[in-house]
Amino acid sequence: MSADTEVTPAFAWVILAVALFAVSSAGAVFELIEEIAPVTKAAWRLQATAVVLLPGFLWQYARADGEMRQRFSGSASILAVSGVCLAVHFGSWLMSLELTTLTHSLLFVTAHPLVIIAGLWLLRRPASRTQTAGALVGFVGAGAVILGGGAEAGVSLWGDFLAFVGAVAVVGYLAAGRALRAWMPLFLYAFPVTLVAAVLLTMWAVVQEGASLGFGEMSGVFGWLGAAWFAYVAYLALGPGLVGHTGINAVLRWIPPLVISMVLIMEPVIGSLIGWMLGVDVIPGAWTLLGGAGMIAGLILVTLEKHSEQETV
Repeated sequence: MSADTEVTPAFAWVILAVALFAVSSAGAVFELIEEIAPVTKAAWRLQATAVVLLPGFLWQYARADGEMRQRFSGSASILAVSGVCLAVHFGSWLMSLELTTLTHSLLFVTAHPLVIIAGLWLLRRPASRTQTAGALVGFVGAGAVILGGGAEAGVSLWGDFLAFVGAVAVVGYLAAGRALRAWMPLFLYAFPVTLVAAVLLTMWAVVQEGASLGFGEMSGVFGWLGAAWFAYVAYLALGPGLVGHTGINAVLRWIPPLVISMVLIMEPVIGSLIGWMLGVDVIPGAWTLLGGAGMIAGLILVTLEKHSEQETV
């Protein structure tokens, strides 16, 4: 029975709410990890998430038949590309958090549906009127956020740009996931991609930030294993990394993808609220609120149209 016809149990909404809170809280928790270079923090998150995903990977690989293992091995290049995209996404997003406000960073890093429509224009592939209108509304909103950001404390154009780079990178990650997850079990896909991203971010932190490879250094690439930061990184791996993403995949059995997509569009709003409550972000100015509303409205229009096309197909 499909998600559209099956009665949605109450616990599915609870799981979705918890998953939304988990993924939305990541930015604020990263902000709480102070005096640690951004790419190093990104490496910590992916290292810890890879450790969490490893048991599931070993279990699914052991249960896979010969054909599945052969297809898995033949997909190594796509898995690697997905890992590169994930590393760029996290690295650029964490750098943006150092240079702009949490609200600005979340608005731009979650704008990947607008990136997809812009890519269709560049590739001269047709986009519907609703998609085009949604993208225009979203980009006008982004323009308002950028123009108004100059008057807000803690905002920088370069920080906003880095967050948008994270949105561009995640498009490649989603494209690879869509191609492979059609037949590849969840952990067989998620673990190698996360591991590749973790290794790349670790190397990036060593080269760019001079992070130490020693296990005893609190600010080194394995510093999250120390008592000072372990609880924060463990939450990032188990909360946003496992409960958030796994929970979203789980409720697809009962809740239509459109509803889930619409709920996840609220991530910047909820993430900003969490940041304000934890004291790591400030209340944004009028232009950010107005432009952010425009960006979210554009994302809603694009998401609705994409869902309509998928239903038609």
